[in-house]
Amino acid sequence: MSKLRNALLVYPEFPKNTYWSFNYALPMVNKRSSMPPLSLVTIAALFPSSCRLKLVDLNIEPLKKEDVTWADVVFISSMIVQKDSFNEIVKLCNNLNTPVAAGGPYPMTNCEDILGVDHFILGEVEETFSGFLTDFQKGTAKHIYPAPSRPHLKNTVTPRFDLLDLSAYGCMSVQYSRGCPFNCEFCDIWIIYGNRCRVKPTEKVIAEMDSLYRIGWRGPVFMVDDNFIGNKRKVKQELLPALIDWQQSHGYPFNFFTEASINLADDDELIQSMQQAGFNEVFIGIETPSMESLKETGKTQNMKTDMSLAIDKIQRNGMEVMAGFILGFDSDAENIFDRQIEFIQQNAIPKAMVGLLNALPGTKLYERLEREGRILGTSTGNNTHCMETNFVTRMDSEKLKEGYKKVLGSIYDSNLRNYFARCNKLLDNIENATHFRRKVCFSDLRILFRSFRIQTFTPYGSQYLKFLIRNAIKNTGKFSEAVRMTIQGHHFHTITQEMLKIEKVDSLLDESYNFFRERISRYSGQLKNNSIGAVRSVSQLWDEKVKTMNDLKKKIDRIHEDFRGDILAKYADVSEKLKTLLESYENHSDMISH
Repeated sequence: MSKLRNALLVYPEFPKNTYWSFNYALPMVNKRSSMPPLSLVTIAALFPSSCRLKLVDLNIEPLKKEDVTWADVVFISSMIVQKDSFNEIVKLCNNLNTPVAAGGPYPMTNCEDILGVDHFILGEVEETFSGFLTDFQKGTAKHIYPAPSRPHLKNTVTPRFDLLDLSAYGCMSVQYSRGCPFNCEFCDIWIIYGNRCRVKPTEKVIAEMDSLYRIGWRGPVFMVDDNFIGNKRKVKQELLPALIDWQQSHGYPFNFFTEASINLADDDELIQSMQQAGFNEVFIGIETPSMESLKETGKTQNMKTDMSLAIDKIQRNGMEVMAGFILGFDSDAENIFDRQIEFIQQNAIPKAMVGLLNALPGTKLYERLEREGRILGTSTGNNTHCMETNFVTRMDSEKLKEGYKKVLGSIYDSNLRNYFARCNKLLDNIENATHFRRKVCFSDLRILFRSFRIQTFTPYGSQYLKFLIRNAIKNTGKFSEAVRMTIQGHHFHTITQEMLKIEKVDSLLDESYNFFRERISRYSGQLKNNSIGAVRSVSQLWDEKVKTMNDLKKKIDRIHEDFRGDILAKYADVSEKLKTLLESYENHSDMISH
């Protein structure tokens, strides 16, 4: 019979080199991760009090062998983009003979292909987790606990925020609802959580606010809902009035940000209530300015409004719009790249998350592309700065890739001129800035000093200084937000420029390999005719190869170490192939010379 005395909750590491990680902004604000593992601290609240719990978030600390051997079972929650780290954790647990239980989006869609996991607890676990714990104690735990029907959220528990190291995170996370009323073809949210937006009772959300406040959190709180306004009536009539009262009675200790659909702009009362509750940022899936592509993917809500006017309205009501954009729809014309750049610039969207379309398992897009025989493989889960799609696109793949690089290289250009122009326009647009401005405290001054020390001496340093001086004068009350924007800009600049360096080296490796292969092929033909000139070319070709590969290695060495892994692997592969080709050619020439 198994006993569950010690449970280890492990959150896999996110790749550092993604736009979403904010990895290169975090050191300037003295944080190690942007947000905590809400899934695991929620699950932690479902354990009996007799069970000792330990949480290890690999985004802020390493996983130690003694942690794994201490545990009777290791619980892992993972998204697809975390799968490499997930697999490493499972491997370690297997080597140390500690059972593994896994859940989350990655296991949910890939449990049949994942090896080494003893128990899969799939879907929304509030109604099934206690059953697993009982079975585990009896020694009868099953391999798979299927996803249950979508539960009502009235029985949700307050997450164990006390397990977190608050000093490590840039924000805290709270969930209010699950589901989305829309049916976008590429999205798996409404497939997994349904079209009926289920919400927590307001008192449950307020209890979570109390918990965060009690343990000392002050600052940003992310409402992680995939569409916060999916149930507008409940949000307007129940949650927001309670949040406003709570914030007022506690002196507004939190500022909120969330995700919502663009029809937020259709409801003046909703926008104003969100602003009064302390929301100062919202992520919106714009996807594309192309009506044809919106129609193709079923994003009808974006077709029913003037998106530029909607964004402007939200901004003027004190909320920054962060937006997602997608390239690679079947309907995308060749001018889509310039149209995306123009839309992002004109609508003052500093944080524009642009990615190539990928088909996630379980989505209507994946099903359609599979029927059409166009699926090439599984998605990595990285929907920004990944240069490949996992399906055959209508647009030529190289043209799509070059266009994508053009978009990223423009909106996050080498001197960040375009980025700071968007930030300036946004700061000017924010009118009702009650919760967009904050009092400057000593910690803000430390952040400004770190920012100044690092960013002044970057390729975009002059634009950075101009931006700060301009907004210190013109937008004095919003200056702390201006500093925040410069720090986030540093992250976007680092990711983009390093990615463009990699792509340049990648292209040069392909060109070099093709060049030498063609030369060897030509000389080999001459060798068949016993050409002495071809024999003499051996030494010259070796020298050229050595010089070319050394030059490329120097370029790789100038790439940030967080980004080098894949390109170093390709460099080694090309080097080995060229060595084999040249050795074969050299052996052939030696036979002729003798």
